[in-house]
Amino acid sequence: MPNSVDSKLKTRLLLMLWDLGGTTDEVKKSDLINSVKKSKEKVATYQPVLDELNEKGAIAITTKNRSVKVSLTDIGLQILEASLKSLDFEYTADEQRVVSSKQFNAVLRWFRQVDNNTKQVNSQPSTRENKIASYDEFKSVALEVYERLNRDFNYDNLVPIYRMRREIGEKVTRSQFSDWMLEMQAEEIFKLQGGEMSGITSDKQEDSILTSLGELRYYTTRIG
Repeated sequence: MPNSVDSKLKTRLLLMLWDLGGTTDEVKKSDLINSVKKSKEKVATYQPVLDELNEKGAIAITTKNRSVKVSLTDIGLQILEASLKSLDFEYTADEQRVVSSKQFNAVLRWFRQVDNNTKQVNSQPSTRENKIASYDEFKSVALEVYERLNRDFNYDNLVPIYRMRREIGEKVTRSQFSDWMLEMQAEEIFKLQGGEMSGITSDKQEDSILTSLGELRYYTTRIG
């Protein structure tokens, strides 16, 4: 049974790391452990799991200013996908009574994303068809992405701009994204905000928005 338990621990940890945005962000180790740990489990239970996943290249662990952070690699995503599809990944009757709503909802979000990605591949055969051709179309997509990120990651109406840029991806050019987001602000749909961002990196900064006055905007809030 130990191998089965270890496998479940790995899958739960990878799943919650993905759900916390670990593919694009570095997540605090303490936040990750707290999100996956059951009430009677000890924090130390997860250290060997983290060590093994790190050795396999499934996760990356960094330490900055004494803060340990974890991110999910492509290898980790592949392991997670295989684990969730495996017939061995199932909860016993006792485990089902204590499984957290966070884990349950994370699994739902995972399979919804897989389903959405499959539909996009099947319905949009070429990159050209994926392109956003107009501001009105961008506005609709941006609002949908904002609402989804705000809901799924509990951003409390303060959604990171870099997350929106990365979600929309290559459907628009970088300059189009910035210009159209600023236009949505001018129309009082979004309010772009600066301030401080925890865990800021150069790539997150680049994926935020620089105004004509040279001021960085990291977050957006829907006001209209």
